[in-house]
Amino acid sequence: MNTTRSTDTLLATVQRHADMHANDDGLARTPIPGLTTIRAHAPSELAHAMSQPLLCLVLQGRKQVSMGAHTVSFGAGDSLLITADVPTVSQITQAPYCSVVLDLDPSVIAELAPQMQDAVDDDAPAVRSAPTDAEVADAALRLMRLLDHPASIPVLHAQRVRELHYWLLAGRHGAAIRRLGWPAGHTRRVARAVAVLRTDFARAITVEELAAAADMSHSSFHQHFRRITSLSPLQFQKQLRLIEARRLMQAEGVAASSAAFAVGYESASQFSREFRRMFGAPPAQDRDAAKRGGQAAVNA
Repeated sequence: MNTTRSTDTLLATVQRHADMHANDDGLARTPIPGLTTIRAHAPSELAHAMSQPLLCLVLQGRKQVSMGAHTVSFGAGDSLLITADVPTVSQITQAPYCSVVLDLDPSVIAELAPQMQDAVDDDAPAVRSAPTDAEVADAALRLMRLLDHPASIPVLHAQRVRELHYWLLAGRHGAAIRRLGWPAGHTRRVARAVAVLRTDFARAITVEELAAAADMSHSSFHQHFRRITSLSPLQFQKQLRLIEARRLMQAEGVAASSAAFAVGYESASQFSREFRRMFGAPPAQDRDAAKRGGQAAVNA
């Protein structure tokens, strides 16, 4: 199968869709659940977001995504895989940039993975990239082509999404993605602790509580949490709080002090210091800059 031909055709298809439907930030959410196209004509500023398990096929340009101290740089012909809910910092480093993003479905992976008796890479970082397999690009193209036939989407999209998940499991990303379908694996156990953090990030949560949610010992949990997310549980919670506070200020117009207390800070000055350290500007200045220029939280 010719990877170049598939990706070139996919690029043209995504560009055509983006030209018709993308918003001012270059995002176009399609009628197919979980499928988004992204197009940018210039390099971007840093974008902080909580990313969820996803596949990003880069068709043009280059991008960089960081998770803690772990950084991945990838470009046209590569695919990015995120296998956990993690805070990320991303930036388009070369434009024009074009990609198609699909949210991964753990239930589909759990159904397909047991049928493929291959290795599982259960402790690798949750963010990784590799050259896109020809079969994956071809399956993504067939999925995108449904957009030209809207009546076919309710009938065929689940089948095409399932096929794409199959080729992911069978390809270069297989060992990493299979861990999403392994209930007893470290990734799924850590995911249960992450769910606690995401639900209750505004309160003080002990590592012991998180380890219990993951059904791990304290030392084992801390080790595997850091291996998978590149962050300690405390660092993870702090970034989650700051990302949510920033969203409250930018999207809902909440004052900095109110946002700080809403996400669990007891000291406005501590919040301001940590906000500036993460985002590069004090809360009020960051909010005003977003009002003037707009900031898109693009995950991939």
